[in-house]
Amino acid sequence: MCTFGRTPNQQTMKIYTKTGDHGTTSLFGGKRVSKADLRIDSYGTVDELNAWIGLLRDQDVNKKREADLVEVQDRLFTIGSILATEPGNTKLKVPALTPSDVSFLEARMDAMDEQLEPMRSFVLPGGHAAVSFGHVARTVCRRAERLVIALGATELVNPLVIQYLNRLSDYLFMLCRMMTKELAAPETPWKPRM
Repeated sequence: MCTFGRTPNQQTMKIYTKTGDHGTTSLFGGKRVSKADLRIDSYGTVDELNAWIGLLRDQDVNKKREADLVEVQDRLFTIGSILATEPGNTKLKVPALTPSDVSFLEARMDAMDEQLEPMRSFVLPGGHAAVSFGHVARTVCRRAERLVIALGATELVNPLVIQYLNRLSDYLFMLCRMMTKELAAPETPWKPRM
């Protein structure tokens, strides 16, 4: 009997392997490490970020940006693959991150910036659920960036990964401002109490 989407002789991936039941996991290349390893925390946080980007993509206000957000999600899978690969393993074929991926985000930010009023103060996250989802994604992106920087202090990390995450958090902030405008949501300035 053939199940939908595969022929009888195709191998399938099992969701559970039982190999992580004792708190370890494998990097691409086979090396086993603790699930609490900083490398695992780094790409796990990138995975969490990808889920938040998916939630942002599902917001009606972002339907016109769906292709851009899918592009971001694809790059986050690339980053996850890079981070999940044993340092120094050149035998594995891993997707590449390129400077044009960073330029893509910068071009999108420049386009949004042309449509937005200049910022005159910090703004409080919120105003609409879609905007709030964006701010959560932005803060998870910043956490991923911090973790990757910490990983880079002890192991080799592709500098483009850090640059991309840094630019992505800026892009997400701009996206939040753009959604606020498009949704006619309130933008609440932070008024520090002195």
